[in-house]
Amino acid sequence: MKNTHRFLLTLVSATLVSGSACAADSANKASYDAAKDAAEANYKAAKAQCKSLAGNEEDVCLAQAKAARVHDVSSAEAQYKNTPQARASARKDIADADYDVNKAKCNSLAGNDKDVCIKQAKATKTSQIADAKSTEKASEARADANDAKRDADYAVEKEKCDSFSGQAKDDCIANAKARYGK
Repeated sequence: MKNTHRFLLTLVSATLVSGSACAADSANKASYDAAKDAAEANYKAAKAQCKSLAGNEEDVCLAQAKAARVHDVSSAEAQYKNTPQARASARKDIADADYDVNKAKCNSLAGNDKDVCIKQAKATKTSQIADAKSTEKASEARADANDAKRDADYAVEKEKCDSFSGQAKDDCIANAKARYGK
């Protein structure tokens, strides 16, 4: 069991290092595909390690391997898409995977201890999903606010251009459009 935990910790550490390298590559399609392939390879290696275990230890090990894959793929996809929705979706997928790990760990318990463990796992998952949703909504609200500010600033610049005529006015409007992305 200790060897499995060491292996998984090493696997997670290596994944974190490769995840930060993907961010530096500006999350292009090639690095996204490479991250998915690495996640799948890491999953297969972790899954093979789990075969040496039995019972609940094997179930927990498999759940951890699957969760590590979900963490890697979801994070890579969020970086690749780079949208608030993608980041929120990744956080939700990760919450689901973590819940499965916690639930597998709870299966080794019995009676009230197991019930409490499962309730705690559900509460943690609910909290993580709520955080993801609130972050997504806050990001969307900030984006909407920034768009509104940009539109208002563009309207001011465009109005300033009305004091010019001919080519000077055309140049002023072109500069305003370029500056405010219109």
